[in-house]
Amino acid sequence: MSIQNVNPADLYDGTSSGMSHAKVDTEVGLVFVSGQVDWDTNYEVKNSNIEAQTEGAAKNLLSVLEAANSSAENILQLRVYVRGEVADHMEKIVPIIAGYLGTSRPALTGIGVASLATPDTLIEIEAVAKVSK
Repeated sequence: MSIQNVNPADLYDGTSSGMSHAKVDTEVGLVFVSGQVDWDTNYEVKNSNIEAQTEGAAKNLLSVLEAANSSAENILQLRVYVRGEVADHMEKIVPIIAGYLGTSRPALTGIGVASLATPDTLIEIEAVAKVSK
């Protein structure tokens, strides 16, 4: 089995915490994307509201997918972790995420959580996708 780490240069470096932005199993053609958040390269949240953080996390997700030779159209499963009650944020985040997904309709799970990586982080998006042919 051949496994590749994916760490786009435009995103924060997860080496110190022992993580990669994604792992690609080239044998089966699957990309496993770590939860993407709205962080800059210094691990700082860039925006303070859920809408802007959703945009940032979605952009980072697409950056990782591109670096892994995949795309939004190839997402099989998407998990969206939201600080607090998911239902309280659906109207704000669903149109943003849908805009980044285009015509892709992956299996989707929304999960409300008490905390994320930092106290200022409001949303995290992880995915499983197939590699582009």
